[in-house]
Amino acid sequence: MTFPPVERAWPHDSPAPGLLAWGGDLSLERLKLAYAEGIFPWFSVEDPILWWSPDPRMVLYPGQFKLSRSLRKTLRRFLHTAGCEIRMNTAFRKVMTACASVERPGQDGTWIVPDIIDAYTRFHEHGYAHSFETWINGTLAGGLYGVALGGMFYGESMFAYQTDASKLALCGLIAYARFHGIKLIDCQQKTAHLASLGGGSIPRAQFVQEMKQAQQQPCAPWGSGVCDGAIWHTLLP
Repeated sequence: MTFPPVERAWPHDSPAPGLLAWGGDLSLERLKLAYAEGIFPWFSVEDPILWWSPDPRMVLYPGQFKLSRSLRKTLRRFLHTAGCEIRMNTAFRKVMTACASVERPGQDGTWIVPDIIDAYTRFHEHGYAHSFETWINGTLAGGLYGVALGGMFYGESMFAYQTDASKLALCGLIAYARFHGIKLIDCQQKTAHLASLGGGSIPRAQFVQEMKQAQQQPCAPWGSGVCDGAIWHTLLP
């Protein structure tokens, strides 16, 4: 069970930039191998399983996260409001389902197909996939999910039912990453939204080098529950 070298992915000026391979399955072993090499699945219902490794790669360094004055105020108010919580890993499948169903401008349909939801739920159950969730009075208002290997986090998708709810979940991830020494967050493709929060593009070769180094770090103590305590001092000293 191997993938081609990522350097063989289709180039930027091709019909499908970053496409590396197709076929295979979404087993736990194959997903672990893919992420360890900087490869991720992305396909529609009618497609075979497609595997990607784009160049350049959008990343977010936790230390370079841009917490605007307005978002800082929103986060501080949220954390001090009764019934408002940022949680981790308490509703993983719900987060994925919401990411799949929320409408996005310029997008027709979703790549988070039922097979992806099932596969990443299994990945979550084995301790590799995680969610950060924004809860308001017991209702899930926003969130994100991704994959963790060592000191590396691979962001997959986020959603918001209420204003700033996904940004608040991202604040939870950033605070957790800073507190536990997670060095790099993969964002896959460039978006203006992530760029406004401090994300940027780096060459794939640089991404692979930094990713491999981050994977050698001890894994963070991923658990389940409310994000509270000392982690927030990394964002709100």
